[in-house]
Amino acid sequence: MEYYIDNNVMKIFKIVAQWLFILCLPLLLLTAGLSIAMNTEALYEYGFGKYDISQRTDIAPEELTKAANGLISYFNSDEEYINLTVTKNGQPFTLFNDREVQHLKDVKRLFWLCYYVLIGTGTYALIFMGVALFWWRDRRRFGWGLFGGGVLTLALMALIGVIAAIDFTWFFTQFHLLSFANDLWLLNPATDYLLMMFPEGFWFDAVMYIAIGVGVTAVILAGLGWWRRR
Repeated sequence: MEYYIDNNVMKIFKIVAQWLFILCLPLLLLTAGLSIAMNTEALYEYGFGKYDISQRTDIAPEELTKAANGLISYFNSDEEYINLTVTKNGQPFTLFNDREVQHLKDVKRLFWLCYYVLIGTGTYALIFMGVALFWWRDRRRFGWGLFGGGVLTLALMALIGVIAAIDFTWFFTQFHLLSFANDLWLLNPATDYLLMMFPEGFWFDAVMYIAIGVGVTAVILAGLGWWRRR
């Protein structure tokens, strides 16, 4: 009787662990995609070129690249506030005003939250993989976990992509309303350089690239999981 109970407890534990892995995988892949995107200088430069940011801001392309690297460094530092100076028309120019600086502080909190979720879900995924493959020796359970997590991630990325494509302004606004407890994100695109450098089109492209990249990764993992479950 005791052996029977222990087996049932272990079975329930394995099922719960597998479902946690399935639910963790979309968060793991999404936060990984966000982390890679926000630290990729080429993505910033692509947006600067596509939307003629140099002409819009009257800041040379090399100075815009300097600003992008300054933002990346700030998001990965322990500095509370950003103080970014570029050269404009041959003179030193402080890029962001007080309202933009305060908003970037809030954005930085989101990025660090993204890092923490990435570390947490990544740690759990590695533990589950190690336990499933080397302790339980249950390739089928791990395979089903990969397959389920991959399919769930793909569905989530498809939903985000469709909503963003239908009405990105609504999507972008709702994201800010949910993410920030203040209205510091309501900036003036005619005077605030944060909006001039990163117009709505830039963010649409970034969202679509992340969704596509994460979606492709999810398809690969789901395919691997389908093969491993056999």
